[in-house]
Amino acid sequence: MSRIVYVNGDYVPEEEAKISVFDRGFLMADAVYEVTSVLGGKLIDFPGHVARLARSLGELEMAAPVTDAELLAVHRELVARNGIVDGLVYLQVTRGNPGDRDFAFPDPATTPSGIVLFTQSKPGLADAPAAKTGWKVISIPDVRWGRRDIKTTQLLYPSMGKMMAKKAGVDDAWFTEDGFVTEGTSNNAYIVKGRRIITRALSNDILHGITRAAVLRFAKEAQMEVEERSFTLAEAQAADEAFVTSASAFVMPVVEIDGVALGSGKPGPVAVRLREIYLEESRKAAV
Repeated sequence: MSRIVYVNGDYVPEEEAKISVFDRGFLMADAVYEVTSVLGGKLIDFPGHVARLARSLGELEMAAPVTDAELLAVHRELVARNGIVDGLVYLQVTRGNPGDRDFAFPDPATTPSGIVLFTQSKPGLADAPAAKTGWKVISIPDVRWGRRDIKTTQLLYPSMGKMMAKKAGVDDAWFTEDGFVTEGTSNNAYIVKGRRIITRALSNDILHGITRAAVLRFAKEAQMEVEERSFTLAEAQAADEAFVTSASAFVMPVVEIDGVALGSGKPGPVAVRLREIYLEESRKAAV
């Protein structure tokens, strides 16, 4: 059966899904997105993703094409129609199709925002084998634009970073700027020293991760010490353990940075426990 996707108000088979060549998301990456995980047929951290979407739209002065309630209904309908048990729902909102290419923003009163959603089936998403062995990462310079807090579809350099990691035979890359780690290519980065969790504070420099917020809340509830500050690459390599968080990787241990093994070279106890807590609590709160 063909996958059903949602395009500007219509549910259509993926083969029939079309957008205009003049859509600004296509021409200028003038678009924002969210990815929500699905576990057991339910949406994980959905309120957080909706709130961040609203923030991204507001920062770019882009109109929301649907209400929050309508967005939830579309997510649930796509999950049901495509029989998703474990997987992802991808959502993208663009500034729409003004009918021609122009650098100036079109009037939202006459050019409605575009919206696309589709699902990806990922059986056993929460049981990724990598969680038991951990990721190896390399460091690369962070040359992205200055508003990384807005979740735009401008993902060329993160994609290049993923490819640099692949060519190096590792799992991901960490961006560095002025000697400090900013984040991973598609995730927030953390180190653990003496059981203290250290991660960069929120700013325009990093994405305000929804999984990040939940994991830090759960860590504090579990009486773990959390310190939000920048850390250097050398500090990361000397850490007891490290991990990343994202909507699709949840909490993923990192065991090597630029060829330097962390701790025992295996996933550390803090990352392992946080992954367990996050999955347990998120499943309870799923909608």
